[in-house]
Amino acid sequence: MSWTLFEVPTEKRTELETILKDDVLSRQSQKVRDAATAGGPAGKLYVLLEGSAEAISRGESLLNPVGEKLPAAEGEKLYRRFKDEEDAASAGMGLFFTE
Repeated sequence: MSWTLFEVPTEKRTELETILKDDVLSRQSQKVRDAATAGGPAGKLYVLLEGSAEAISRGESLLNPVGEKLPAAEGEKLYRRFKDEEDAASAGMGLFFTE
């Protein structure tokens, strides 16, 4: 599965929401997080898209006008962090439902 991570100014959230409703992108995994809560700059959003290579390519072309793709090293670090948080949350819910 391919992925991309963008940083978008919070004042462009309306444009971002329109982009994420695109027919192709809406069928991919999307996560939007406040960058400051993830240790990033205030006034920015992190946008993670996961899906097919074609959809990610489309996402990058649509997101370029409103944000900036994170450099590979920074993107990989954040991607790992988001996945670790997701796994921890899933494990916690599993414990909740098994007790």
